[in-house]
Amino acid sequence: MAVALAVCALAALALATVALLPALRSRVALLRTRIAAAPEEDIEAYDPGRERRAEARARDLLRSCVSEEDWEMYRDLGFLRVWGAGGRSAEGQRPAPSYAYLVYPHKPIVAYVPQSSRLLSEYCVEFPDRERPYGSSRLPASDDVLAKWLALIADERSLIASANLHLAGRQLDPDAVRADIASLARWERRRAEQRARDAAAAGAGSVGAQ
Repeated sequence: MAVALAVCALAALALATVALLPALRSRVALLRTRIAAAPEEDIEAYDPGRERRAEARARDLLRSCVSEEDWEMYRDLGFLRVWGAGGRSAEGQRPAPSYAYLVYPHKPIVAYVPQSSRLLSEYCVEFPDRERPYGSSRLPASDDVLAKWLALIADERSLIASANLHLAGRQLDPDAVRADIASLARWERRRAEQRARDAAAAGAGSVGAQ
């Protein structure tokens, strides 16, 4: 009985294979046609190192545009802090800005209150790279940060007015953003302490020289 069942199963498998064979051949032929029709120059032009080189150039450009402190902030933390223009007084002074922005690559801009770390809003803006012939239309990460930074510095109101506004936490984890704000505060304290040590060392050196 078992032998008969095995023979029947093999026969059924053979019949199914024969029935499916034309469909499989048709699919293989279609795939070969699509591959043959694909433009060879596009395949040959693809460069897997393009993304890395584009990001390296973008980082160089960002570094040349922002201050040394902002560059080191982005290098060390992966985002930029931009003070809100609304914190400036009539004379252009800003002893205590009322709000600021965190600018991430390919993420919403986050507005927050520096004194309390209270998150205010998320602003979604997009700067596509319309010059790239293939691949992702997104700008390299550092170019995206630079575009947002320039837009905020040059015309904050226009950028915010044109952005998609969401409550904080819509796309970004609020706890993660607060952790970034805390990391920024620690980073600034370390920089201030290092500047104080450097100033003390310079002062001691000048006294010793006398």
